[in-house]
Amino acid sequence: MFWTVTLSLLQGFGDTLKLFVMTLLFAIPLGLVISFGSMSRLRIVKTIVRFIVWVIRGTPLMLQLIIIYYGPGIFLDNNVWGSGEGGRFVAALVAFSINYACYFSEIYRGGIQSIPVGQYEAGYVLGMTRSQIFFKVVLLQVIKRIVPPMSNEIITLVKDTSLARVIAVYEIIWNGQSFIKSAGIIWPLFYTGVFYLAFSGLLTVLFSKLEKKLSYFRC
Repeated sequence: MFWTVTLSLLQGFGDTLKLFVMTLLFAIPLGLVISFGSMSRLRIVKTIVRFIVWVIRGTPLMLQLIIIYYGPGIFLDNNVWGSGEGGRFVAALVAFSINYACYFSEIYRGGIQSIPVGQYEAGYVLGMTRSQIFFKVVLLQVIKRIVPPMSNEIITLVKDTSLARVIAVYEIIWNGQSFIKSAGIIWPLFYTGVFYLAFSGLLTVLFSKLEKKLSYFRC
């Protein structure tokens, strides 16, 4: 039974890992774009973007999953995601990517705005363009400053993937719960915690090494 449970949880963890990786692939660059919008010189753009970020950060991710998956069918009478497992996964990916992009955008914004204005002015004096200053001077410093808060959010994402089960995405918690009905045992649900702890521990070690490699930016 132990190996049967382990194999089932490994399969579920594969889907969890897929959702985790794909969320980061979309949310990290999207968060940077959103941060530019929240710092835009155009007041209307900045207001709209900050309002969206406020709404996303101020409502539960579980509620966002439900709205994004069921919303089109309820309000548009058209379930754009379909009823299959693939459609549910895409809906979950969209919800997670938007949610975490908004959180990442605030981290980016804080990092970018923490760079002294004098560095921009020095770049202009040297004849650099605004984009050159950002990518060659500012960005490397921003990366160093945002690694700790970003790593915290990314580790939180590992655990938040379990919320995908609310729209029946077959991640590891879903597989663990299935044994309660099929075999009448609950310990597989607790066993899922081992997978989360192991993966979170691995990420903690990786981010710790990354921070050490970026230590040459110390002032």
